[in-house]
Amino acid sequence: MQRTQSQNNALHLYLSQVAETLAREGHTMQDVTKAIRRAEIRPTMAALKEVVWRPLMEIIHAKKSTTELSKQDIDPVYEAMNKWLGQEFQIHIPWPSDPDKIPNYHSPDLKTKV
Repeated sequence: MQRTQSQNNALHLYLSQVAETLAREGHTMQDVTKAIRRAEIRPTMAALKEVVWRPLMEIIHAKKSTTELSKQDIDPVYEAMNKWLGQEFQIHIPWPSDPDKIPNYHSPDLKTKV
């Protein structure tokens, strides 16, 4: 379910107020990006897609959207991310290859999970 117009308006008002307060107190976006590293944010599929997958994809293939990726484009991005995960967190997640076990993240009942 999408957010309501009221929630959208509140979000934009809140972010505007935060921006005004930070600017008034002399903070820059560089200060903000340094500080965000200390915030405790639980990893989600959507966050990892934006913060890890997309930047790797842009560096490797110079493509901005995952919809632009070809079949051949996926493996190099996966390999780079998997290598990074191994180096930084000592984890390895194999690429899902069994079509019967791969959920459809675009189906209506899974929209809220994305």
